[in-house]
Amino acid sequence: MPRLPRSAGITAAALALGLLATPPAAGDEPAVSAPRVVAHFDLAKGETPENIALEPDGSADLTFSTARQVVNVTREGRERLLATLPAVPDASTPVVGRAVVLGIARAENGTLYVTYATGTRATGIWRIPARGGKPRQIARLPANGFPNGLALDERRGVLYVADSVLGTVWRVPRAGGKPTAWARGAALEPRNARPAAKVGANGLRLHRDAVWVSNTNAGTLLRIPVGEAGSACAIQTRATGLYALDDFGFVDRHRDEALVALTGGNEVALVRPDGTHQVVLDRQDGLSNPTAVTVRGRTAYVTSAAYFTQKDPNLLLAHVSRRARG
Repeated sequence: MPRLPRSAGITAAALALGLLATPPAAGDEPAVSAPRVVAHFDLAKGETPENIALEPDGSADLTFSTARQVVNVTREGRERLLATLPAVPDASTPVVGRAVVLGIARAENGTLYVTYATGTRATGIWRIPARGGKPRQIARLPANGFPNGLALDERRGVLYVADSVLGTVWRVPRAGGKPTAWARGAALEPRNARPAAKVGANGLRLHRDAVWVSNTNAGTLLRIPVGEAGSACAIQTRATGLYALDDFGFVDRHRDEALVALTGGNEVALVRPDGTHQVVLDRQDGLSNPTAVTVRGRTAYVTSAAYFTQKDPNLLLAHVSRRARG
């Protein structure tokens, strides 16, 4: 999430709660090792990687937020431009003041969907053809909002969007059309009064019949079960004390273990099913304000946008395995 100042973090008490929490004494948990930066990007060109969608070949489709671009990056670091969102000269985007492309989701047929925040009628969800091409807006979202994290539910044929300013999870038909406010509540809302630090619901993932959302200002990871009719059930807080939490990714499909990007602290943390967490990657591994994490098999992909460090935006890969704990 761009331009998040340190004051947007959670309270010291909440941080202490996270740090003092004691993990269970038995079982196994993911171990993250062998981090390596596979691609370095150009900050001067606005190449600030914000979010990730993976291709079948293991390459990563990234949104470059301030360049308004979507690029494909191979595991060896080769780059290919897929699309550029149209310029918006009169952009008055909340939080950042400029047009930015943020969340990304990939359909099984290769179609890409991205969120575009502009402060104008161009704000919403845009579709990009498989293998790249001209973007097309398929849904408008409120111009005074900040559509951020994005996920596609192929089975139900809907897209979910986390709005960081309006504290809302929007639901939109995959084909496009009118959005519905699917989930709202205090747990999704920003906690900071300053406009440049007003970042609530941010990252969004589908996992085990639920929509999971991070709240950056609150430092919380939330779970919203999807009801039988597709409605939102009560919002559950699953982890706290996650300072300046941005996006996140689950380690596998069967357990509620997530790797989360703590952008303000230049860290990636493992969040366990009981809500406790520990740092597994940091600045020494190459992180520079990490923004998103996704995992496929035994590989974790982490983007760093360097929003605050202003140094070395990059894509990092790391190995994920399991180790005994206790």
